[in-house]
Amino acid sequence: MRLPISPQVRRALVALATTVVAAATAAGPAVASGSPAKPPRATPGAPGGEAKKEPPAAMSQAGGAQLGKPGDQLGADAPALPPDLSALSWVVADADSGQVLGARNAHWPLPPASTLKMLFADTVLPAVPHDASRKVSDEDLKGMGDGSSAVGIVPGQTYQAADLWRGVFLRSGNDAVHVLAAMNGGVDKTVADMQKRADALGAKDTHVLSPDGYDAPGQVSSAYDLTLFLRAGLKNKDFKEYCGTASADFPGGPNTKGKPFGISNTNRLLSGVDGVAKYPGLIGGKNGYTTNAGNTLAEAAQRDGHTILVTVMNPQENKRDKVYTEMRQLLDWGFTAAGKAKPVGTLDPTPRATGYQAGPSAETASGSADSGIGALGWTGIGAAVIVVGGAGVLVLTRRRKASPRSTRGI
Repeated sequence: MRLPISPQVRRALVALATTVVAAATAAGPAVASGSPAKPPRATPGAPGGEAKKEPPAAMSQAGGAQLGKPGDQLGADAPALPPDLSALSWVVADADSGQVLGARNAHWPLPPASTLKMLFADTVLPAVPHDASRKVSDEDLKGMGDGSSAVGIVPGQTYQAADLWRGVFLRSGNDAVHVLAAMNGGVDKTVADMQKRADALGAKDTHVLSPDGYDAPGQVSSAYDLTLFLRAGLKNKDFKEYCGTASADFPGGPNTKGKPFGISNTNRLLSGVDGVAKYPGLIGGKNGYTTNAGNTLAEAAQRDGHTILVTVMNPQENKRDKVYTEMRQLLDWGFTAAGKAKPVGTLDPTPRATGYQAGPSAETASGSADSGIGALGWTGIGAAVIVVGGAGVLVLTRRRKASPRSTRGI
């Protein structure tokens, strides 16, 4: 039943709504057609963004209390770190034991770029039959962000699941991701499935809004969580094969007269192209880049009976090869530290199973969500005002426009 609202009350509520919306508009980013303004909460270190910020004072302590501390975290007998590491966040871990050998701001929630595709693959690979195929429709490719990386999917053509996965892992193709998401029941279902998988793995810093890692306000992960995704994915033989494939043929379309064309892996530490030497013993992983995330990279390598996992997020020196330089240095460091350095935490976030006592979560300590949205500022959802009076309830909400989309991403 609707309650009548007097003209006086209605005018008061409209005035309040106008004030709130005006204030929210002033606080939110202005977006103009073709030329979005810089958001006030740009990702630290992003090209064109604000100056580097410090990590949140309160971060998750999943995997051990020391992992929730800001700055470099090393245990007793750890070798000296490589000089000039500029990444905002990194984690080095032993894949077999789950021990975290060293870290910097392990639980800092940051935009993940295409490294989030590891969670997509870990979630969807078991759900889509290996021998499945799909005739691609225009609808399958809707919702891809401007400037998305693509492998070259052609609507109207039929693709095998294996080819689509090679498109995901080698070319970081958002078009291949969207087709596989359609085969999994759609983008919305896939995003929900990915979030459930992240939660099941104990990846509490991760908030999923897109299946491909394309920049979205509030979409974040952490070096700790991305390392969890890589470790979990490598337990799937198909994941391991795809992420370790340096080159392959991809089905052609009209532009190639139906002939397959060659694709090489954008992970240059694996493919060894453009002046980046291959890393000895590299199993594989996933790289990413967007304007907001900067460069991100997760890798696994094997040597002398040890499998080392390393995730690097957003090196501050904006050189194209810097993420690979720092990854190489940290992999070398990890092999030196394995079996010698006292661990600073574990990749198993369950205290009962590891003996590590996880401290209070970031949510308990700071009142912000586990996803870390409070630390970065979730600009995707604007202010909500609830006015309660004898005449009824008025809820006013405002969605801010998305922060500037990446003009280039992998």
